[in-house]
Amino acid sequence: MSATRPEAATEIMPDPMERRDLVGYGEHPPDPCWPGGARIAVNFNLNVEGGGESTPYNGDPVSEGMLNDIGVPTRQGRRDPLVESVFEYGSRRGAWRLLDIFREFGVMVSVLGVVRALEQNPALARACVARGHEIVSHGWRWIDYVEVPEDVEREHIRLAVAGIERLTGERPLGWMTGRPGPNTRRLLVEEGGFLYDRDSLADELPYRLRVAGRDHLVIPYSYEANDNRFDGNNGFSTADDFFTYMRDAFDLLIREGEAGSPKLLSIGLHDRLIGRPGRAPGLIRLLEHMRRHEGVWFCRGIDIARHWAALGR
Repeated sequence: MSATRPEAATEIMPDPMERRDLVGYGEHPPDPCWPGGARIAVNFNLNVEGGGESTPYNGDPVSEGMLNDIGVPTRQGRRDPLVESVFEYGSRRGAWRLLDIFREFGVMVSVLGVVRALEQNPALARACVARGHEIVSHGWRWIDYVEVPEDVEREHIRLAVAGIERLTGERPLGWMTGRPGPNTRRLLVEEGGFLYDRDSLADELPYRLRVAGRDHLVIPYSYEANDNRFDGNNGFSTADDFFTYMRDAFDLLIREGEAGSPKLLSIGLHDRLIGRPGRAPGLIRLLEHMRRHEGVWFCRGIDIARHWAALGR
């Protein structure tokens, strides 16, 4: 019997907890009832990844070719000093510039910390906590987990939790792999202790899933409202490019909030990208713009998770 006939295509069904949901909240999303009657929730996420990226220095077969901001592809079996220095810039200088900017505006953020990165700059981890920011586990390593064996990924999750506990004195309550694999969410739920994860680009409001027999909260992230567009020739070239795009997203969502449908604007930042002096002014202008509006809730991922739980959702 031909394997290409329509009936054959439906014989193997995915596990129910892995089924896709293309409906979500539908035409009428629920009111998130943001604190203080806010019309929009704004969550900035600062990625700290330098030192956890792919490089033969870390025992990897290739150098990092993703978001290195200078357009250099991966190199097999060889370290690339310039690429490594891009990631070092974020840890050495860019992160501190961004922390100072957020302190100036009184905004607390989610720091998505790769644990191997934070271990190599523990003073940065301590400063993030001291300034009131949340440390979200961004995994043990900044690598693609789609093809990582399940037992290896499970061990990486364990190492990440232990590493953040050692660095900050508290275990992480949020998780964001960035490049999750098919086992990631289940392994997180089985590990326990996490209130939410960020490994979804699917919505503008939090939502719950049933995973491994337990309820699990997902707070969507964004690869679109993100400074990753500074990496390559088809995205942001200037600080104004970044500001204009993020301002437009903010303005539309606050307009929808005023009309009775508040949302979450999650913005992704990287210390080695927006932390450059020619780009950081775009973030400053964005924060100035947002501060001119009333009804804005600046929040961390953990604030959203606790708010959602308080609503009984």
